[in-house]
Amino acid sequence: MKILVLGGAGYIGSHTVYELTDAGEDVVIIDNLETGYKEAVHPKAKFYQGDLRDRAFVDSVLDQETGIDAVIHFAANSLVGESMTNPLKYYDNNLCGTKTMLESMVAHGIDKIVFSSTAATYGEPEKTPILETDRTEPTNTYGETKLSMEKMFKWVGKAHGLRFVSLRYFNACGAHKSGEIGEAHNPETHLIPLILQVPNGKREAISIFGTDYPTKDGTCVRDYIHVTDLAQAHILAVKYLMEGNESDIFNLGNGIGFTVKEVIETAKEVTQKPIKAVEEGRRAGDPAVLIASSEKAKKVLGWKPEHADLHEIIESAWKWHSTHPEGYQSK
Repeated sequence: MKILVLGGAGYIGSHTVYELTDAGEDVVIIDNLETGYKEAVHPKAKFYQGDLRDRAFVDSVLDQETGIDAVIHFAANSLVGESMTNPLKYYDNNLCGTKTMLESMVAHGIDKIVFSSTAATYGEPEKTPILETDRTEPTNTYGETKLSMEKMFKWVGKAHGLRFVSLRYFNACGAHKSGEIGEAHNPETHLIPLILQVPNGKREAISIFGTDYPTKDGTCVRDYIHVTDLAQAHILAVKYLMEGNESDIFNLGNGIGFTVKEVIETAKEVTQKPIKAVEEGRRAGDPAVLIASSEKAKKVLGWKPEHADLHEIIESAWKWHSTHPEGYQSK
């Protein structure tokens, strides 16, 4: 297969490219490197630096790279806090970029896309585990734009025959087994890399926001999923579309929740170093428990997470962060 990966220099995108190339697939990447890194690009992939909002650029890539079977779409701004203070940035990049890309795909006869969506499309869950049929009422601009992108695929599908799979997932974490690529965000907002900054000497302490939630130790519960398992799900979704199946939406998660304190304790075990934690008040908008039901993905796509153990997840993350304390700038 020949796959175009949008945002293939980013965290989840680069890991998906590694899995695709390891499987012998032909990969083309578009990334503007706003949040991605050239060093994360697999050497066997064809890389084009440019912006999805630039129709002439996108057309030029699709003119050169004929025979693309499907697109995997990771290219988006994804910081919840920033999306609330600068919503128009998110509408511009996430929606306008997707609109331009879809125009070019329709013009070039490419009719299959796998979309990196988010559990933020659900907003505050009514119950857990969250099902694909649950209501979607995002509580932030980021989730709202991702939901709008899903709807864009649906209507383009009705008009032009596009088929899509949208994958809604929770806390991506961990790093490639080789230690060559991993998580590098600036600013960093994800819990596991923030915790690992403490034993790495980059941060004095990790903050625990809220210790009075109705959970086993009072801290928030989240569903953590290894980035390689996420990558495999995107590849299975491409195969699902290649087999002629209809558009659909799937949750991805381990179905197991870990509290913030459990994640910190596991990080101490993995790193064999003390990790100072500071308890603070709750953050606005943090639900107590977010856990996904992935039964549909397992049944329909044949997906099975193979790195669900929290110790293994953090171990892979530490292998990356301990050797790349400044991210890709460490090299």
